[in-house]
Amino acid sequence: MTTIHGMLTVERLTELVAQGQIETVAVVFTDHYGRFMGKRFDAEFFLESGDTHACDYLLTVDMEMEPVPGYKFANWELGYGDFHLVPDMNTLRVASWLDKTALVLCDVQNDKTHQLVSVAPRSILRRQLDRAAQLGYDGMAASELEYYIFEESYKTAAQKGHANLDPMGWYIEDYHMLQGAREEKFTAVARRHLKQSGIPVENSKGEWGRGQHELNIRYADVLTMADRHGIFKQCLKEVADQLAVSVTFMAKPNSGQAGSSCHIHLSLWQNGRNAFDGNKQFGPVMGSDIFRWFLGGWMAHVPDVMVFYAPTINSYKRYEDGSWAPTRIAWSYDNRTAGFRVVGKGQSLRIECRIPGADVNPYLAFAAALASGLDGVANQTEPPPVFEGDVYKAQTLPRVPYTLREATDLFAASDFARQVFGDDIVDHYAHFYRTEQALYDTAVTDWERKRYFERI
Repeated sequence: MTTIHGMLTVERLTELVAQGQIETVAVVFTDHYGRFMGKRFDAEFFLESGDTHACDYLLTVDMEMEPVPGYKFANWELGYGDFHLVPDMNTLRVASWLDKTALVLCDVQNDKTHQLVSVAPRSILRRQLDRAAQLGYDGMAASELEYYIFEESYKTAAQKGHANLDPMGWYIEDYHMLQGAREEKFTAVARRHLKQSGIPVENSKGEWGRGQHELNIRYADVLTMADRHGIFKQCLKEVADQLAVSVTFMAKPNSGQAGSSCHIHLSLWQNGRNAFDGNKQFGPVMGSDIFRWFLGGWMAHVPDVMVFYAPTINSYKRYEDGSWAPTRIAWSYDNRTAGFRVVGKGQSLRIECRIPGADVNPYLAFAAALASGLDGVANQTEPPPVFEGDVYKAQTLPRVPYTLREATDLFAASDFARQVFGDDIVDHYAHFYRTEQALYDTAVTDWERKRYFERI
């Protein structure tokens, strides 16, 4: 029996099911946190039925799957009905890390109207992509995910209270081939399965933390890239589970160490060419007016949509001066201290936003970036002058918000966010982030016990 891998058509899936090479189809969508939710179908039944339903409470739960009161979209009064999961067959692929399994991502539709559920993350991104298309643009993107690898399994890590875990590397391994080789028992397997599951891999490398790594996959159109990002995380977590190790995408797993980022690369394309390419000099960059205005809008609206780049309490622990994470809103050419780093030239010219952490939901982050940049193009928003030097020392530059509470208040009060996303989405997600903040505010932490148990 030949090895199967890569993207699938319905016809090819039908053949593989008949041959007994595919028995299960994972039918999934992402919740607010970016987690995969869904069902595992018998492959023959999937081919007969094609779609399914799920409880709409899944877009109102917290991390512990508790239904949270206060949402208009779904609540006890409305009875927590169903929504419709409609597979996007363009995402159908082999999930090579699972036995005889295919995977497909879904759009979430209203069960009665069959319209996209507006608050679903993939719907929010689709709306911004439609807006770009109406203006004649396609978006091309990449997201660079970093993560930490530990020798303990997820179950053992939980039993240890996620404390005193043993990182797979024991000294900083940034580009370090010897230290990085110690992690190949995990990373090589992850690279192989991503490639065999229709996600082209570029490379992997050690990062600036003990046991920290980065694995880069090929750029694509924005929706495909967001889908690849979600599958990437699911694949790595499940491969880690199989190897009895653990991997975390927390933005800041430990104090005193580098956080894990998700640098977003983005450019607009028109008629098959990069619309950022141009012949005007902007500091050290040759670009177009579209490039300049998109950069200006993206930078200007960071405070409005910061929650879509930094969605958790932990996200904001990453923003420390001198930590490789950006703390201020500035742009430079090939300068890793800036929140916005412009890289490439000509047809490869693109903007890298270094603000998002590895805990980001890719659909929401890309939607925020597109909405901000397109607003900049529409209003011809000029970016500030290019910054040269150490951004960390530039105390007069605007700083990213300090906390989830501050970022949520800015989002909820933003006329821009309400204009581009709609009141229903802003109110829904503001409630989501405020719920996360409230749960944290009432939790007793290890820091408190360590500080106060004996000495207060």
